Amino acid sequence: MEGTLRLHIKSGANVAIVQKKDQTTQALTHGVVQAILTSASRHPHGIKVRLTNGLIGRVKKVY
Repeated sequence: MEGTLRLHIKSGANVAIVQKKDQTTQALTHGVVQAILTSASRHPHGIKVRLTNGLIGRVKKVY
């Protein structure tokens, strides 16, 4: 699933995110969602989340 819709993302979900520093290369970082930071129901670049390891980025894939 894509990460542009908030309803697809739940706390504890395995996801792939793009961090701010990796936006030009689109390098993916994998992890588990700790918190959803975007309040909107959708975002064209992906819903912003915090992973359990503390990294923050926009979701590109939900597993």
